[in-house]
Amino acid sequence: MTRTPKPEASLPEADSALQHKHAPRPLPLFLELVRIVSETRPQLASKALDGLALYEQAERARQRPERPAIARVGGTSLRDCGGSGAPVVLIPSLINPPHVLDLDDNTSLAAAIAQGGRRSLLLDWGTADDRAELDLAGHIERLLLPLIGQLGERPALVGYCLGGTMAIAAANLAPVERVATLAAPWRFARYPDAGRKSLLTLWNSARPVAIRLEALPMEVLQSAFWSMDPERTVAKFAAFAELDPHGDKARRFVTLEDWANEGEALPYPAARALIEQLFEQDLPGRGEWRVGGRAISDRLSCLSFHITASGDRITPAATAPAGETVQLDAGHVGMIVGSARHRLHQLLQQFLAA
Repeated sequence: MTRTPKPEASLPEADSALQHKHAPRPLPLFLELVRIVSETRPQLASKALDGLALYEQAERARQRPERPAIARVGGTSLRDCGGSGAPVVLIPSLINPPHVLDLDDNTSLAAAIAQGGRRSLLLDWGTADDRAELDLAGHIERLLLPLIGQLGERPALVGYCLGGTMAIAAANLAPVERVATLAAPWRFARYPDAGRKSLLTLWNSARPVAIRLEALPMEVLQSAFWSMDPERTVAKFAAFAELDPHGDKARRFVTLEDWANEGEALPYPAARALIEQLFEQDLPGRGEWRVGGRAISDRLSCLSFHITASGDRITPAATAPAGETVQLDAGHVGMIVGSARHRLHQLLQQFLAA
């Protein structure tokens, strides 16, 4: 059994000497996970270090050009991903960059929606500095809803992870055509007790740093994600070491790991609301989460549909909102960019056409 190290919150500059340009963030914690795994599985740990070296040295593909913005509120925008017809707004999480929904030509969910006969619009939250004073409700009230209002017609909303939670809130407050969520949590009390307690412990440790920085560094949230399955975090780098470095699987691994390590800091008010109001108090699940002066419900008056993943540790299927649900045999990110994406695209296109 792998022991999980207690995550330690520290100022980002404290780790800078140990943080390479291309490496898991925070690198010191990753190396500690490898050390712990080495006590019982030395070959796996050794192979993971090989994978880490290969990841650091891997060639990076040229970044896709930024999609044009068709609407803006401050530093937040809707980016046009093509297509015609009624608009679909893709709402990513606040925690990681939005381009996981438009990663490349082979995996892009945004492109799949455009090809399905809809206008595909990807929400880009912009930099954390531009949203520093906003809590979760503020992101919905002052950014998401005004952008929806600029469209001039009712859009469908498709929200991924926390973006799905926010999509449901928006649908309580603005006329939308329908809502689909992908790996979106709503009933936070259904997270494993140990995971919630660990997150709260981490938050209590990190909070003085977050107050000082006016933001929660992404390294803190990454530490929480890794603690859910530390051996799996190590094992994926060991598996990467076995791949053809010039093959599609290796290139996708590099792209995804870069994405996972590029996240913006979370504005302090949003981080506090996420951890205290959602994870600790489960206000959404209890029907007590207030946005725009109203208690928000997951029982929507418009069509709704939820897709979960059986192997998802970040958003367990049990936490999904009420309503029609389909579960895919995938993980939290794999459902978006892995082989399960084909079924996800099919399900979404059917729902959007209904």
